[in-house]
Amino acid sequence: MHTDTERCVRAVQSKEARFDGVFFTAVRTTRIYCRPSCPAVPPKPENMEFHPSAASCQRAGYRACKRCRPDTSPGSPEWNVRADAVARAVRLIQDGVVDREGVPGLARRLGWSTRQIERQLLAELGAGPLALARAQRAQTARLLIETTPMPFGEIAFAAGFSSIRTFNDTVREVFALTPGELRSRAARRSPARPAATPGVISLRLPFRTPLEPSNLFGHLAATAVPGVEEWRDGAYRRTLSLPYGHGIVALAPRDGHIACRLSLTDPRDLTHAISRCRRLLDLDADPVAVDERLRADPLLAPIVDRAPGRRVPGTVDPAEFAVRAVLGQQVSTAAARTHAARLVTAHGVPVDDPEGGLTHLFPGPDALAALDPETLALPRSRRTTLLTLVRALADGSLPLGPADDREEARARLLALPGFGPWTTEIIAMRALGDPDAFLPGDLGVRRAAEGLGLPGTPAALTARAADWRPWRAYAVQYLWATDDHPINLLPA
Repeated sequence: MHTDTERCVRAVQSKEARFDGVFFTAVRTTRIYCRPSCPAVPPKPENMEFHPSAASCQRAGYRACKRCRPDTSPGSPEWNVRADAVARAVRLIQDGVVDREGVPGLARRLGWSTRQIERQLLAELGAGPLALARAQRAQTARLLIETTPMPFGEIAFAAGFSSIRTFNDTVREVFALTPGELRSRAARRSPARPAATPGVISLRLPFRTPLEPSNLFGHLAATAVPGVEEWRDGAYRRTLSLPYGHGIVALAPRDGHIACRLSLTDPRDLTHAISRCRRLLDLDADPVAVDERLRADPLLAPIVDRAPGRRVPGTVDPAEFAVRAVLGQQVSTAAARTHAARLVTAHGVPVDDPEGGLTHLFPGPDALAALDPETLALPRSRRTTLLTLVRALADGSLPLGPADDREEARARLLALPGFGPWTTEIIAMRALGDPDAFLPGDLGVRRAAEGLGLPGTPAALTARAADWRPWRAYAVQYLWATDDHPINLLPA
């Protein structure tokens, strides 16, 4: 969108928050870059230039606006919708792969050369992988500076910087403030802020409005696996397996943001944990674009207008969700939770949770690949399906991650015994983040469709749903919401 100057100018002049994170406004006269909704008086159009990323602005010599804090904008929804290699690269960079494995590691995961990656990202985002990762490190550093009492030396390495000098130089260049000045400004803005708990980071996760929390948090709470997830004191809490350690996160809906409280055994996992939480809650979606498309169908329009802004619940671990999808085949939500809880108790890694009732990390594919099938209280065919899945996940023949090709993953899933369209599509929807995944054979979808006067057979419903693309996964959420199932109700 940043190449459509006229449209960008209109968005800036109207202070349209929907486009925050989609493009950035750089002001030539002040050398500052802002989000489109910046509350300052809009600059003259001839003084504006538009960039596709914060990293592109920084690369061009602009610093972040201290008023609208453009580096804290929601991510562009484009990278979740698109399935090409550039979008997959962006999702991996957001996941911290460049910080952990460098550009060669990013290239290896994508099957590209480092030169190809640099050229493609420069063409679309105005910045290469190192610049994009640097911008993300700067944002992580800012979060740690403003929300924790950690010493700056520890923050530098936790944010992914190679040295304290690089950390200091980057913070000054991006924010036009030293780390100490950033912390002092944060303290002045919130003088009554309670003392930070060591090891705990509290932050706000932004999103584009509207956001309907009922099905989002209702789904997570209703399907929560005991010991791994819980709803407590108005927040969804769960354990996280992370690259450098583990963590516990509490997520609660608030007016205009999601309150996020993270307890990490290693602060280097902060970027990765935030990325997972954003995918879990689908916070980078553009609900206006989604709802506009779905409202065009006169039979869907009433349920969209009743509660606009529904999100697609995701997952923090695609492999975990794939296992849980198999456990949930042809059984009730309660039975699926029971089966998953048994696996967790038997094979999960124990964790301490002083603030709640979480006890384990969900076991990974390596831990489950060697389990004895006779210990599973499942039909024999389901045991075979589960064991085949976890072994494929463990040996890498079934990659399910932010960089993996969605259509290839579908084909590999369908080739496994016991995998049909429903299981494959629910994994594509929630584990792979495909906004166009569709479940025409799902009983709840078919029942809702018939109640609305939509076609009731999978083939006919699929034909009708062609007009809903590329947002059919959101249509499923609206169809499910016509039922009074607990997944649609925000817990008390």
